[in-house]
Amino acid sequence: MDAIINWLSGLSGIAVYGVVAALVFAEDALFVGFVIPGETAVVLGGVLAGQGRLSVYWLALVAVLAAVAGDSVGYAIGRRIGPGVLGARPLRRRRERVERAREMVRRWGPQAVLLGRFVAFLRALIPTLAGVSRMEYRRFLLFNVVGGVLWGVGYTLLGYFAGAAYRRVESAVGGVAAAVVAGAVVIALVVWRVRAHRKGAGRSPLR
Repeated sequence: MDAIINWLSGLSGIAVYGVVAALVFAEDALFVGFVIPGETAVVLGGVLAGQGRLSVYWLALVAVLAAVAGDSVGYAIGRRIGPGVLGARPLRRRRERVERAREMVRRWGPQAVLLGRFVAFLRALIPTLAGVSRMEYRRFLLFNVVGGVLWGVGYTLLGYFAGAAYRRVESAVGGVAAAVVAGAVVIALVVWRVRAHRKGAGRSPLR
């Protein structure tokens, strides 16, 4: 993650906004989210905003608009092409998950657009499934906008507040790792002693 943040920080502010917008949009419209989840780009942009290199307000707006637009394009593709779009290569290898997503759309209707926004695989797929199922666009758009606002603002702020403390967390990683290792060793010793005690008690002639 350090390398990606350093790469993004080397770009101009406008370029970073463009990269975040492109990844979020492509995730929802073109199934790119199966490889690079859009929230990763938004959170990393939020980290840079927390370090004062971007405007958190503009970043949140970019994330929301790209999310809503990407979902709308995904919906349009599904509505125009129909069930044939499900034969795309990225989906053929995930047939079982696709069927579960279709069942979710059938069961929840437009609410699935909002719920799916917060799961990477569903976020990339449900807008297209909504189009395939001929969901009314006005209802789709309502839940698309609500989900886009909650998701875009939420993940931007998550990265923003993490970015404010990023360097302090980074410097503490060594100590935390040592504490985790030490804790694991202690737990392993306790488990070993308990098992040894139970084994010895099982061999006792009093039992």
